[in-house]
Amino acid sequence: MKNLLFAVTIGLCISCAPAKKMEVAKPEPPPESSKYFPNEVKPAASKPCFQGAYYRKLVSSVDHWVGISGTVVLPQITFDQTRKNPKKEQQFLDNPSIYLGGHVDGQETDIGLSWEVIKDEKGNISDARVAFRSFLRRASHKSGQQAVFLNGPATKDYYWYPGEEVFMSIETVGEGLVKFVIEGAGKKYETTFECAGYTLDGLGEFKRVNAIDQMGNEGKPVQPTTTKVSMGKWLHTDLLRYEKGKVVKTPFHDGRYTEMNCPQQQFFKVDASVDEKSKGAEVVHISGLGF
Repeated sequence: MKNLLFAVTIGLCISCAPAKKMEVAKPEPPPESSKYFPNEVKPAASKPCFQGAYYRKLVSSVDHWVGISGTVVLPQITFDQTRKNPKKEQQFLDNPSIYLGGHVDGQETDIGLSWEVIKDEKGNISDARVAFRSFLRRASHKSGQQAVFLNGPATKDYYWYPGEEVFMSIETVGEGLVKFVIEGAGKKYETTFECAGYTLDGLGEFKRVNAIDQMGNEGKPVQPTTTKVSMGKWLHTDLLRYEKGKVVKTPFHDGRYTEMNCPQQQFFKVDASVDEKSKGAEVVHISGLGF
């Protein structure tokens, strides 16, 4: 929380003596401590990459976080025309996605938008992937809860396209309950689903990801590609925290996350000013050719 106090005193003086230049003191920047909650856990200096995709992930510390939200302008896509799916010739082996997620009590979630096939108003499924569609991926939990993968409804009310501005949110709203929202361009998808590990009083970490996933390549080194996903513009990102008995929103600034550019930094270009970094805003470009 930033509390800035600006005090400017202007005095007028009439004298026979030569006028002196008036100096106005610059406001002092807020102390570093004001960027954090008391006893807030700081993020790890680094984390290992998981192989199989090109992705930029910002991940919080493990603390009293209960969710994450943000607004993003969806990226532009240029595919590698040589990397076609041999089983579905109209589809590519590279698959852009942009999503949020968490890891609480050993249970992982990935929730957001992935480039997908669509169904038209006559019920025909497109041969090619042509729009961003919502998805929800929940890992299994020690309670016995099984892993699931779900897509949002296959209608035009739930398809999003490059250049559209979208708000996304994942929030723990009760014992084992998580709320998921995607809203923008006059469309909205919202659902509450069971996630056994997620509780308001638990400890967990939350993340934000821009990625080029590669079909059939999970856990393997990335495959060379010329695919580019450009101009993924985050306007802001906020963490949700359970503090003193209530949920509060706070900026996911650059002192609150571990930055991961996987498999290597060379495949990413990130544009962000100091002010943008302070509110979790940035523009992300990913290229298999590198920068």
